[in-house]
Amino acid sequence: MVKEAATPLGKLRKVCLAFPEAHEVEAWGEPTFRVKNKIFAMYGSDSSSHHSGRPGVWIKSKHTVQEILLQSSPARYFKPPYVGPGGWTGAYLDKKPNWEELAELLEDAYRQTAPKKLIAKLTD
Repeated sequence: MVKEAATPLGKLRKVCLAFPEAHEVEAWGEPTFRVKNKIFAMYGSDSSSHHSGRPGVWIKSKHTVQEILLQSSPARYFKPPYVGPGGWTGAYLDKKPNWEELAELLEDAYRQTAPKKLIAKLTD
């Protein structure tokens, strides 16, 4: 049996749930990661029709970050359906993703979503 933390979803959970008051809620048949009731990241399994047979995460981001990532690393990042026009960035979680970079993107997404009192609890 594969350990949860060794899977892409397990690693994603470890990063996302380490943020103050972050929690997981299943929506649309997949895990979403939230602070209060606002989503900052959404997982998509390889069986999801939105991920071309590859596991991935949709991360709340700014348009400029999305543009830079899509241009610099199109094999790793994509513009997700529905939320992509709003600036969200998709990241594939197979083929050895850069978890350090993903953790930074997820923290930025959390910071865009969380109230100031929770952001203040983050350690720099």
